[in-house]
Amino acid sequence: MSRAVEQSNRLMLRVRDRMDRSYAQPLDIAALARFAHVSPTHLIRTFRATFGETPHRYLQRRRVERAMIRLRESDRSVTEICMEVGFTSLGTFSRTFRDIVGESPTEYRRRLGTLAVPTCFAMSWLRPSSFGEAPRSTPQ
Repeated sequence: MSRAVEQSNRLMLRVRDRMDRSYAQPLDIAALARFAHVSPTHLIRTFRATFGETPHRYLQRRRVERAMIRLRESDRSVTEICMEVGFTSLGTFSRTFRDIVGESPTEYRRRLGTLAVPTCFAMSWLRPSSFGEAPRSTPQ
């Protein structure tokens, strides 16, 4: 691996770490590009080449993962959870959740309720895929 590729990968890891830490904050491509000291177009292209998805899609998936945990572990409303994880529109949240998970947040909560398995197993099993796979069914 060349030195330039290694530096680029490290930079993209820093950007991804920034998104993981600040997923609930308003993050846009321009802000992430400024953080990385690159142009927005370069950031999108390099991030996709490194991780297989755009920064925007990665951030949406991470927010949905956090929402899935909150839906399982709390009785707060879907709207409250939507806002907690960084979405500003309930409609966008519901549509994105359905695209990634395969069902609405309310259906997800109703179907799963409380899981009777260790949290680490549940998180691994229920993590949404970013590569277009069909959503997994609940462990039996």
